[in-house]
Amino acid sequence: MRIAILGLGVVVTCFGVLWALQGFGVVGGSPMSNTTTWSVIGPIVAVIGIAIAGFGARTRK
Repeated sequence: MRIAILGLGVVVTCFGVLWALQGFGVVGGSPMSNTTTWSVIGPIVAVIGIAIAGFGARTRK
């Protein structure tokens, strides 16, 4: 279960980083590019993903 939670946290973090990069206009070719909404939501989701991964790494077997 620990590895699953850690993996989920990593995946959520990756999505948050991708959304943030699209919102900031670094990654183009999407309707999400250069949109303030994704510039705000992306980092929030990335922080949540880091928290989930940290929780998964700290839990005992």
